[in-house]
Amino acid sequence: MQLYRSAFLFLFAVLSFQAFGQDAPRTDEVKASPERATPRTVLTQNQIHELIHQAADNDLLNNKAARNYAYIQREEEHRLDGNGEVKSTETRTYEIMVLYDEPVRKQIEKNDKPLSEKDARKEDEKIQKIIDKRKNESDGDRKKRLEKEEKDREQGREFVKEIDDAYNFRFVGNEQLEGRETYIIDADPRPGFQPHMKGAKFLPKFRFRVWIDKAETQWVKVDIQCIDTVSIGLFLARIHKGSNIQIEQTRVNDEVWLPKRVTLKIGARIALLKSLNLAEDVTYRDYKKFRANAKITGVGEVADPK
Repeated sequence: MQLYRSAFLFLFAVLSFQAFGQDAPRTDEVKASPERATPRTVLTQNQIHELIHQAADNDLLNNKAARNYAYIQREEEHRLDGNGEVKSTETRTYEIMVLYDEPVRKQIEKNDKPLSEKDARKEDEKIQKIIDKRKNESDGDRKKRLEKEEKDREQGREFVKEIDDAYNFRFVGNEQLEGRETYIIDADPRPGFQPHMKGAKFLPKFRFRVWIDKAETQWVKVDIQCIDTVSIGLFLARIHKGSNIQIEQTRVNDEVWLPKRVTLKIGARIALLKSLNLAEDVTYRDYKKFRANAKITGVGEVADPK
């Protein structure tokens, strides 16, 4: 999971089976902790919309700085029965490294134990293929890749505009998270919303609450709730009402906001036949910054940590 860069684009992630949930509190039932509350600030609708747009723009800038970091990502997946009880648990741990300005993940553990020699070798071979591909990339292919990245960024900007039209925003108050003051804003679907982008048609199926850092206008936390059944494709899947994802970020090295934790529960039916109920907890740790001029020559020599 290269989870989850923009709090607003996370609404797309809800459709990817990497980030969902079920039976979590409704967004409008989540309250700021009284002991952590700060003096109330009042924001106008214009200020709220400006805050959302500024946070989205800052997140695009944040994405660039995030590419200079490697880290460890651990996924803990719980398969649930019909009563929500855990049937089985599996964990996977990955080393996320930076190769040619792109994050690439290499699995290093399964169920909190190192991979077998055979599986570890497969992971090394996978990484080496990526290195060889990028090392031998032609100028034309590199240009196409960079153009695609810019196109994706522009689509992200357009999607934020869709969110702006799709929701009624309401300022809830302030709360301190990790000692930093945040604005809390709720977003509820706006009746009569007409989407322009294909993915935006799902927006009325979700509501969300976002915490935005007051000093830096970066999103710190987002809680997304599925409030109606979502059908993906004609027979591909249905996401059940009540599915939920919560994503948290943390400030690293006083220069960048990076993932801290993702928790989710999902209820779904795949191909209208197989039911899927799972809960997942993803944590991120050991962030290391890499020098921009690091040489990449092969597996084991992918970057030069600061």
